[in-house]
Amino acid sequence: MKKKLVAPYIAEAERTPAVLKVLAWGESLVELVHRLVEEKGHANDEVAVLKGEKKRPTFKPSRMHEQAGKASDSGPQHGKPARRRGSPSRSKTGQLKIDREQVIQPSEPIPPGSRFKGYRDFVVQDLVIGTHNTRYRLARWQTPDGQALTGQLPKAVDASHFGATLVSYVLYQYHHCHITQPLLCEQLREWGIEISSGQMNALLQQDKERFHDEKDGLLSTGLALSAYVTVDDTGTRHQGRNGYVTHIGNEHFACFKSTNSKSRINFLELLAAGHGYPINDEAIAYMKRRELPQAFLDVLRQHERASFADQSAWLSHLDSLGMDVARHRTIATEGALLGCLKRRGIAQDLAIISDDAGQFNVLVHGLCWVHAERLVHKLLPLNDLHREDIARVRADIWSFYADLKEYKLHPTSQRKCELQERFDAVFIQKTRYATLDRLLRRIHKNKSELLLVLERPEVPLHTNGSERDIRDQVKKQKISGGTRSELGRQCRDTFSSLKKTCRKLGISFWNYLTDRISYTNHIPLLPHILEQRLAISA
Repeated sequence: MKKKLVAPYIAEAERTPAVLKVLAWGESLVELVHRLVEEKGHANDEVAVLKGEKKRPTFKPSRMHEQAGKASDSGPQHGKPARRRGSPSRSKTGQLKIDREQVIQPSEPIPPGSRFKGYRDFVVQDLVIGTHNTRYRLARWQTPDGQALTGQLPKAVDASHFGATLVSYVLYQYHHCHITQPLLCEQLREWGIEISSGQMNALLQQDKERFHDEKDGLLSTGLALSAYVTVDDTGTRHQGRNGYVTHIGNEHFACFKSTNSKSRINFLELLAAGHGYPINDEAIAYMKRRELPQAFLDVLRQHERASFADQSAWLSHLDSLGMDVARHRTIATEGALLGCLKRRGIAQDLAIISDDAGQFNVLVHGLCWVHAERLVHKLLPLNDLHREDIARVRADIWSFYADLKEYKLHPTSQRKCELQERFDAVFIQKTRYATLDRLLRRIHKNKSELLLVLERPEVPLHTNGSERDIRDQVKKQKISGGTRSELGRQCRDTFSSLKKTCRKLGISFWNYLTDRISYTNHIPLLPHILEQRLAISA
């Protein structure tokens, strides 16, 4: 067994400034060696998987944040009263719709004089799977003046050879259950449905404009009425190339958008949703803060109140101004997109909570505490002293996190000042691990973003919601790979957004699909439901 490389222990009396500098330098080298060994281990794991062997066992991440602020007793949680031991449980089949009843008499002869004592019900749940084909015979008539009159198909059929229930089932299986197209075709054919691969692809992608519009309405409503959103992104594949999918949402809605970039301009374009590039006060103010040269500011002010419909028109305008430096073009484009957000009605105090990725640092920016603590958790201790310091600092962070959760419920000015002072004490403390000290100082620079909750108690302390929502995109990527057409990519984003939003609003995704495909429209538009929910929670 290889002996692990550790930094030597030096007594306090011998820790002169020169020795401390050498020790910090040595710790950095040892840490680099450990990281290289870790990377080599990952490479060995990949080789082992390719050979059909097992890789190294993985360990579950820390879940300390789930326990932060929780009571140690076993009383009722989340406001739900505990069921008293011995009390009768609720019938699991009592609320079921009964489609058929069958009375079964005893097999033995009933003696004369017996008394009837009622029935003992036994409910059996089953599923009916089979084809249900309808032939519509459209009557054709010719009027005396030569006009042709023909019967019209029901709107739910919509000139398709597949009914609303079948189309809903295909969409549900593909987008909710992650069943691939070949498997869906095979399954339906085994059930007696005549369907080709091309027809399956058309059912999943063609004539979905109503769904796309409803998804776009979700983003507009959510950004205009929400106090905050959490954001995250992950990698995806499209047409054989690497791309990204970005999540924007909160506990009431979710919206996904796949693009080829993950820059700040890309994120602002997602928020602006194609509403142009105006030059207004907000755009000029941003460009000035980012130190765009005064000459360009003066020229852009001459075009104030102007608006450019799309990216092509905006870039052509920058070319006409002679703005050919990439940094200057980036600042000007970001400013114009921020001006679009103002014109579009998105609140300037909208809080955006992220994992500290630079592209999300716009408007009022807040940071996720779980990602901040994860940096400490990922440090590699070089000796027992380092291990003790890391454990103590992590305990301090989670204790502080628990107090922030309590502050969200009962915010006070006095408690706010105490937490601000305590934040400094946690992240400016001196430890026996130089790398840990540097990390704590780096986290401390984000004080205003990590403590946004002190000013806005309604904002969350983490981006766990976004990470849970975007996990479906990762699973879909592993199962089906990337998308091949722009329409396929758009449909994947749209139905992922609608599915997650239905779940957050307490609506069955199956009921939603059947309602929309059959044109019954018993379920209101999701943006309208979202607007009502946000108004109640405001």
